Amino acid sequence: MTETHIPQRYATNPAQIPGMTTQDLRDTYLIPDVFVPGEIRLTYTHHDRIVLGGAVPAGAVLELGGYPEIRSDYFLEHREVGIINVGGTGTVTADGEVYTLVKGACLYLGRGIRSVSFADASGETGAQFYLFSAPAHTAYPAALVSPGEGTVRELGDQLTSNRRTLNQYIHENGVKSCQIVMGVTELHPGSMWNTMPAHTHDRRTECYLYFDLPEDARVIHLMGEREETRHLVVADRQAVISPSWSLHSGVGTSSYTFIWAMAGENQAFDDMDAAPVTDLR
Repeated sequence: MTETHIPQRYATNPAQIPGMTTQDLRDTYLIPDVFVPGEIRLTYTHHDRIVLGGAVPAGAVLELGGYPEIRSDYFLEHREVGIINVGGTGTVTADGEVYTLVKGACLYLGRGIRSVSFADASGETGAQFYLFSAPAHTAYPAALVSPGEGTVRELGDQLTSNRRTLNQYIHENGVKSCQIVMGVTELHPGSMWNTMPAHTHDRRTECYLYFDLPEDARVIHLMGEREETRHLVVADRQAVISPSWSLHSGVGTSSYTFIWAMAGENQAFDDMDAAPVTDLR
């Protein structure tokens, strides 16, 4: 099953934050149901015109089609997409080419690929594909990266509870794309902060997908401006839209893994503006 329409989230600005209730924040920035068995479920955010969501074959073959919201005959007519599997082994078929994705593998598909479908691998169940798409001005080759084969960076410190391993997959020195920068960060046991100090980057929107979080655990995701912070309580396999003006950091009640994905005018991973802890309100 594939939805024939994509729900839209319209762009917001910092002046709206002080008047928002908890439910307003969740309705605007949190995507609670990313993975639904037997469906491709997507959300369109007008922040950098990103489309994100999940595909869960659940024994079927799911076709990624066109949608009226993106005004295209097929999904990748004017777009590119990064795909990371967060479940059991599955396959993505792109214009007849079959790619097998184990858990944590990343597949980039560029503009112009007409046919994309998702399935569980033979004899396997439980594939869950996370999709992150942005407009594309040219075509780059499809590329599959296995877990640990990207640019690996060790960050943080156990003393500050943010020791983590970062895998950069789609970025300026890795898999080429028009806009997308994408990877996976795994927190070490005993670490809970995904980054601190927090930061912003005015040149691109970032979205987080939190996963490998125990059912009874949560991540407190910080957002908003540094002088006007708010938070979202996020469960396993839920996604957060972080506008360019919003800081983004989070702490969990246990360790977890998350996918970070960005789109905008700048692909330099380290192009960010720090928000020191002493500046936060």
